[in-house]
Amino acid sequence: MGIVGGIAGLGWVICFIIVLIKQFQEGGILHGIIGLVTCGIWTFIWGWINSGRLNIRNIMLIWTVLWVAAIILNSMSGALNFTSGVTH
Repeated sequence: MGIVGGIAGLGWVICFIIVLIKQFQEGGILHGIIGLVTCGIWTFIWGWINSGRLNIRNIMLIWTVLWVAAIILNSMSGALNFTSGVTH
């Protein structure tokens, strides 16, 4: 589970970088810096707000799915590691 979660996380980072580049180009340096400082939260919101205008809806859909998948898979991996380490 951890490996699949890691792959989803890597895909998340790639989508973040693609949208962040668009954010710097279209929104300006201030939006780009805010996107970096907020660890991608503002970039994610900004991307959805501007997805139709910038034609990045598919990237945003993929990013959303990867984000949810990474959270679920990494949580499951952590839970499995926690339960396997418990001794009775």
